[in-house]
Amino acid sequence: MARILVGTASWSDPGFVEYWYPKKMPAADRLAWYAQHFDMVELNSSFYSVPDPGMVRRWRESTPANFVFNVKLHQLLSHHSTPAKFLPPAVVKKLHLDKSAKVARTPEVEREMIAAFTPALEVLQRADKLGVLLLQLSPAFSARKHELDELEHVLELTRKFRVAVELRNRNWAEGEQLERSIEFFHEWNAIFVNVDAPRENHFTIMPTDIDAITNSDVAYLRLHGRNAKGYLTGKTVAARFNYNYSDAEIAEVAERTQTLARRAKEVHVVFNNNARDYAPHAALRLRKALGQLVALPPQTGELF
Repeated sequence: MARILVGTASWSDPGFVEYWYPKKMPAADRLAWYAQHFDMVELNSSFYSVPDPGMVRRWRESTPANFVFNVKLHQLLSHHSTPAKFLPPAVVKKLHLDKSAKVARTPEVEREMIAAFTPALEVLQRADKLGVLLLQLSPAFSARKHELDELEHVLELTRKFRVAVELRNRNWAEGEQLERSIEFFHEWNAIFVNVDAPRENHFTIMPTDIDAITNSDVAYLRLHGRNAKGYLTGKTVAARFNYNYSDAEIAEVAERTQTLARRAKEVHVVFNNNARDYAPHAALRLRKALGQLVALPPQTGELF
C-alpha cells in the first residue's frame, strides 16, 4: 500500500485563522501547529509570488523531518493573465518588462521564472521535504484554443522535480481528447491531478470520475467541494469552494484514496474546500477514516 499524505491547500487561509487555529496564536506559530495534525501542505502563496529562500528555511525548520511541502507554481507559468508587478523585480529588470503591462509568456520568461523559483525549491529538496510542484492551469487553457504541447517547455525546465498538472477545462477530459491528454501526461511523466468537484457538466469543472495515474510515483487528488452554485458564481475563493463534506462523503473519498493507493507509491490528497475551517476538519476526518489517526494529535491551548 502506498504512503498516503493528506493536507490542505495552504495553512494560512483567513477561515483557518478565524475558526481553526487557537485564538491569538501568532502567525509564526501556525505552521508548526498545522504540522502536528498533517504531514503535508500545499503551498498556495507561491502562485502569486516567488518564495524567499530565507522564509522557506524557516518553514523547513518549523516542521518535523517527515513533513512535505507541495509547491504551487507561479500563475504566469500556468497560463493565467499576469501583470509584471507580480513577477520578481530582478526578472522584470533583466527582461526589460513594462511594470504596468501584462506579461507575454515566452520561453525566456518561463526560464527566468523557474530559475527564480529554484533556490527556494532546493531548500526543501535538500531536506527531503519537497513533494510535488503543482501547475494549476487556467480554465481559459482549453483544448479548443490550445495544445498540451504548449506545456512542454515548463515541463522540460522542471525535469528534476516531480510535477503535477491540474487541468481546469473540461474539454481536455471528454471523448477521445481524454485519451490524448492522458497519453501526453504519460509521455512527460507528469502527474495528472484527479479532482473531487461539483457534479455539473460545465466547461470549468473537470469530471470527478477520472482516477488517472500517469506517474507511478504519485497519485494526486484535489478536493474542491461539491457546491456547484458557489463554484460557478462565487466572487471569492471562499465562496467558490464553500463546502463542508459529510461523513458519508469522506467515506467515499477514503475508498477512492485507497483505490489510488493500490496503483502508486504515494497518494497526495489535498482539500481545497477552503471556506471557514471546512478543509482541515475534512482532512482530519479523512485521516481517521484511513486509519491514520487513533486520536487527534495534541493541540495548543487557547492563547491569552
